[in-house]
Amino acid sequence: MSDNRKAGILCPVFSLSSKYGIGSFGESAYEFVRFLKKSKQTYWQILPLVPISSDGNSPYLSPSTFAGNFMYIDIDKLIEDGLLCESDVRGYKFEDDFVDYDY
Repeated sequence: MSDNRKAGILCPVFSLSSKYGIGSFGESAYEFVRFLKKSKQTYWQILPLVPISSDGNSPYLSPSTFAGNFMYIDIDKLIEDGLLCESDVRGYKFEDDFVDYDY
């Protein structure tokens, strides 16, 4: 009998490391996937990626079923692709331990 068990980790995207105060699908996401592979994990379980509602900041009360949350777009990748300049984000204060969902 073969062993078909698989394991994974629940880690919301917003919990990934970032200098912008919230995790994104940037380099830290790739690092996490490499960690999962090295740890012989099969699954990365995440929370819904939809925009959050203003009623409790919950991804389970989203105003859209189909839209993605813009907060998970990687700012460094936008700079790398020439869609933003570093001066566009300079001067903003990003908190390490607090995400302002009410932007």
